[in-house]
Amino acid sequence: MKAPRDQHFLTDKKAIERIASAADVSGKRVLEIGPGEGPLTRALLDHGAIVTAIELDSGLIEYLNNRFHREIRAGTLTLIHGNAVKCEYPPFDISVSNLPYSASSKITFRLLDAGFEEAILMYQKEFGQRMIAPPGTPGVGRLSIMVQTYAKAKPIMQLSAKSFSPPPAVQSWVMRIIPREPPHPIDDHQFYALVVRELFSYRRKTIRRALHISSGVIGKERVAAIEEIIPEEILKKRPEEIQLADFAKIANAGFQKKD
Repeated sequence: MKAPRDQHFLTDKKAIERIASAADVSGKRVLEIGPGEGPLTRALLDHGAIVTAIELDSGLIEYLNNRFHREIRAGTLTLIHGNAVKCEYPPFDISVSNLPYSASSKITFRLLDAGFEEAILMYQKEFGQRMIAPPGTPGVGRLSIMVQTYAKAKPIMQLSAKSFSPPPAVQSWVMRIIPREPPHPIDDHQFYALVVRELFSYRRKTIRRALHISSGVIGKERVAAIEEIIPEEILKKRPEEIQLADFAKIANAGFQKKD
């Protein structure tokens, strides 16, 4: 079957087995996003997982229904025809997925919001590098800060283009992501996410300037409270130059002030 646009089927049997065995999935509820023709689905089922797979392409859903009709009847596999960026996720313990490149960021944020024990996720290598870029370095961004605030992430495998059909123009990383409590207190997680997003929307500006530009979104009185509490040495830096603790302090300072 021809792969839909933006989807590259993983065909390397050794890589599939390594990914399926990277986490202990036996008896666990496993969420797979973008199963394609189901080689990873098959491996997860063989390892004892109870799989829910979300697939957008109707042709692939029909194919998967035919391929896995016994597992579907037995209740070890549930197929959801939907867009993983928008559809509701069922309760799950672990996610093991070859994510579509174009939706990697949105799906990652949704998975973190949903909560899980562990995730084994495949990304474009450059995306994975941004995910683990240390705060205070030029490569850091919104993705880096949000992932590192709520999880520990590390690459466990690199795959070349030859592992896929059709071969992508990039290399891929398989990442292990394990949720954790934020290393610094956060008063309101939604406001924290808003502040991080707005600051990196103006990443070339100083923190102070980015806050002023975003005052219509963040709130003028909250911005004033941040300026009153946060030291000048932080306000004059750019978002890529500060640490996780600084993002938490900025968000907490603003959240304490009610508009």
